[in-house]
Amino acid sequence: MKRKIKLTTFELALFGVLGALTFAAKFVMSYLPNIEPVSLMIMLFAVTFGWKALYPTYLYVAMEILFYGINTWNIYYLYIWAVLLIAALLLRKMQEPLGWAILSGTFGLLFGALCGITDIFIGGFGYAAAKWVSGIWFDLLHCGGNFVIALLLFKPLRELLKKLYDRVKN
Repeated sequence: MKRKIKLTTFELALFGVLGALTFAAKFVMSYLPNIEPVSLMIMLFAVTFGWKALYPTYLYVAMEILFYGINTWNIYYLYIWAVLLIAALLLRKMQEPLGWAILSGTFGLLFGALCGITDIFIGGFGYAAAKWVSGIWFDLLHCGGNFVIALLLFKPLRELLKKLYDRVKN
């Protein structure tokens, strides 16, 4: 049996705004190396919207591709954000910000390794390993930035997004 996900007009508008807001927030923070709000937003989307989180997440990805153009990172974004979204869906009952900060930090640390999956097909295992090792400092920054952002903002933004979505649903 096929299960259809139906969107209300309000959800469609909300998801459009949230996808665009995620893109804008990352753009504003782009001067900081690998410190971004996207991981936090995708976790919040998953916790608040369930599988409907795919909509704002991949609207964000589409905006990135339209703004920055086509390159190998487009392939990474197609599966890497889904990995985080699924992890957040599996942990969506977790209440403690520290747990979300650990998930977000771990994701940031593993980001380069996850990109390596595609890099193996592009240039082989040696290429993927060399690229990952050369970028480990950026993964460490990504880990630290994600951890701090999630620790400070997950709980208040979760409450705000839940209130907003509850209003939209009713």
